[in-house]
Amino acid sequence: MNRFARTLAALALAGCALIPAARADEIQDINQLLKSGQQAQALDRVNRYLASRPKDAQGRFLKGLILADQNKTAEAIEVFTRLSQDYPELPEPYNNVAVLYASQGQYEKARQALEMSIRTHPAYATAYENLGDLYAKLASQSYDKALQLDSSNSAAKTKLALMTEIVSNSTRPRTAVASAAPAPQPAPQPPRAAAPKPVPQPPVAAAPAPARQAAAAPSAESEEVLKAVHAWAKAWSANDVHGYLASYAPSFKTPGGESRAAWENARKQRISGKHIEVGVESPKVAMSGPNAATVTFRQAYRSATLKTTSTKTLALVRANGKWLIQQERVGR
Repeated sequence: MNRFARTLAALALAGCALIPAARADEIQDINQLLKSGQQAQALDRVNRYLASRPKDAQGRFLKGLILADQNKTAEAIEVFTRLSQDYPELPEPYNNVAVLYASQGQYEKARQALEMSIRTHPAYATAYENLGDLYAKLASQSYDKALQLDSSNSAAKTKLALMTEIVSNSTRPRTAVASAAPAPQPAPQPPRAAAPKPVPQPPVAAAPAPARQAAAAPSAESEEVLKAVHAWAKAWSANDVHGYLASYAPSFKTPGGESRAAWENARKQRISGKHIEVGVESPKVAMSGPNAATVTFRQAYRSATLKTTSTKTLALVRANGKWLIQQERVGR
């Protein structure tokens, strides 16, 4: 199982702290069977588990992974699709559906699923990376077609070479285990086909040395920046939609370039009336000027259906005496 599949398995178990110990142990046992290659036993166990808990998100997510591992792609797609319908606030099922569609060469369906994943969770870095890989694959196919029609097109040759290198770098070497589980695999069987897969991203807005210095001896400016970040997290946790949205600058770069109105509407639906806890852990501030700063921290997110911890970076600007978020990223 490749890195992407392992990530999905970890996400599938992320909410175990929210369920009784006996059920959490059962999920862990099923997951261990899957990791050890005992797919049939794992499927039997998860079906028995779900017989008395048909709506359990953890069990259903794990069943989708097992079916994908057994090359039962259509069944896995159905499981993740229904899961996304019952739990529309979760981005992972949409992402998994996209990978499965891409493994079949259904790139348009994969694109739509990834965009739904991003719309559900605008800070879900994996979906953005998968979407980028998908576009790279589609671009390589278009350049290849252009060369078939005009073999003297030197510009298309250069672009195709670049896209081929990008796609190749996003695909891990094949192994017996990987080929036995193509559903969560980012690459279908033909070597040139590249289904979306997260690849190591270059560091983005990582806190440089000045951030560590600020943490050791915080200045008045960095303290104000941290105060703004904690106020943002507090408003999010309290379902204070007005206070949450007011933490973002008018120049905020919305994910995917969607309109500010559409982004705000999506965030209202995701936050309003939900039990959410957001923690800011080990923040590091880097001042890049009197009116610009970057904060990198561990974000601990917990809701009724999801518990995750991730690295988050916020770029803030000072406007009218207030520090406001101009851009946000997840991961390094």
